[in-house]
Amino acid sequence: MEVTGLSAPTVTVFISSSLNSFRSQKRYSRSLTIAEFKGKLQLIVGCPASCMELELYGPDDKFYSKLDQEDALLGSYPVDDGCRIHVIDHSGAHLGEYEDMSKVEKYKISQEAYDQRQDSVRSFLKRNKLGRYNEEERAQQEAESAQRLSEEEAQARAIAVGSRCEVRAPGQPPRRGTVMYVGLTDFKPGYWIGVRYDEPLGKNDGSVNGKRYFECQAKYGAFIKPSVVTVGDFPEEDYGLDEM
Repeated sequence: MEVTGLSAPTVTVFISSSLNSFRSQKRYSRSLTIAEFKGKLQLIVGCPASCMELELYGPDDKFYSKLDQEDALLGSYPVDDGCRIHVIDHSGAHLGEYEDMSKVEKYKISQEAYDQRQDSVRSFLKRNKLGRYNEEERAQQEAESAQRLSEEEAQARAIAVGSRCEVRAPGQPPRRGTVMYVGLTDFKPGYWIGVRYDEPLGKNDGSVNGKRYFECQAKYGAFIKPSVVTVGDFPEEDYGLDEM
């Protein structure tokens, strides 16, 4: 095919390679020499410029020519928007070799070595006494947590297993049931009240994560914070769930 001169300063082309299965769309200056162009392609396809063979295809994927004159300008070839330039690698690499991330060696550092670095996030937090390295703030948080736990414990002690209760959780209608469990749990910190609802308005059967705290039917059990549980004379109500 005859080489012609084109005046547009840049051209948008698709880049494909024998080393991978994807294409990328890039814009290049027509004033680049083929040697300079190969240098830029190294960052895209991953093979050395010295091992590249370039083929030019039209927008209809029809082969046009090889780009084999190192000192020729990219614009001296019939390269137009939508064309594809295919890079054939002769370095000996295989298809997909640069796509398999499992073969990329990962950088690892021990905790001891990381502690010695002065340019790390951990070092910055330590120097400025931020986050968990702020002893005063951490002590305050621990005190507040202990205070909340103490208040929850006092609320929980006022609730006896077997008592009738009403649960008034924010954003939910009142629900009545029977207190079946009072105390700490494995699934979340703090004190919890296990309730067997009168109707299937709960989330479990009295067990969470394989550990059983009380017995009830599925969807009748729930665990609630003591602050939203009121014990007293709360007879069962007809929620109309059995009506068709």
